[in-house]
Amino acid sequence: MALLASNCPDLKLLARGKVRELYEIEGNSNVLLFVASDRISAYDVIMENDVVGNHLITANINEMPASVRKYKDQLDGRSMLVKKLKILPVEAIVRGYITGACLSSSVQVTHFLAGSGWAEYKKSGTICDIPLPEGLVESQKLERPLFTPSTKADIDENIHPNKLAAIIGPEYARKVEELAIAIYSKVWADFLLNEIPDSKKAAEYALSKGIIIADTKFEFGVDEDGNVILADEVLTPDSSRFWPLVGYVAGKGQPSYDKQFLRDYLTSINFDKSGKGITVPLEIVEKTIGKYREAAEILTGKIL
Repeated sequence: MALLASNCPDLKLLARGKVRELYEIEGNSNVLLFVASDRISAYDVIMENDVVGNHLITANINEMPASVRKYKDQLDGRSMLVKKLKILPVEAIVRGYITGACLSSSVQVTHFLAGSGWAEYKKSGTICDIPLPEGLVESQKLERPLFTPSTKADIDENIHPNKLAAIIGPEYARKVEELAIAIYSKVWADFLLNEIPDSKKAAEYALSKGIIIADTKFEFGVDEDGNVILADEVLTPDSSRFWPLVGYVAGKGQPSYDKQFLRDYLTSINFDKSGKGITVPLEIVEKTIGKYREAAEILTGKIL
């Protein structure tokens, strides 16, 4: 059943984002209910139609509080209980290749050159005002992952890492940068696939399966003890650029397993990024979700 927006009147809705929703759980101040809708967004604009199956949550709703179970018909397969955090107002982006803009999301990590990041590099030799070596080509792997944060707002603003301390404080800024780069390089098994016996980095593991993680974004929050905790989704096609290894050649744009297919369609019709969402053609919807499923099946080895 498609769900553009959940309706749980006995639960207190705290936030409805572009795709996900958060509810308060009565009687437990430290736990929230996380719900993944079938909405899809691009360029920070929510499209009018749904994309059924763009979530793969396996938490057992029958083990959740009764106040949640009563909405099982809406929430089953798309919800989980999460720890309540004070979310830091930045997105951490890590780039491994020259690609894209400084992804419009929390903390970004970049390791490739492409897209608007590539456009900036061609113009000024920088990505998010960070100088890079001369002579790089589009979609080229960077010598080391690049941390390019952005602010969280109605329209995210990419900033130089040295401006992060003024927003969240020097200690949190240092910790967020360290964690973002470490997770991109971290043991995938520790975070996502406990059954994988050998300890490979996320990007390294994906590469062994035939997928390049060109860049990704993370969000972080702070718990009641001041600890910086990873929040939101991690290493998904919504928060990352996944490229097929087969056919990868630096010096040109790359096909992807993520929402780039939708973005490319919107670009082709001169979509107004400052306007309202549109109804996306069924063919584009099906191809977009097909890319999500293909990436998940390649990485996990499971047919979905």
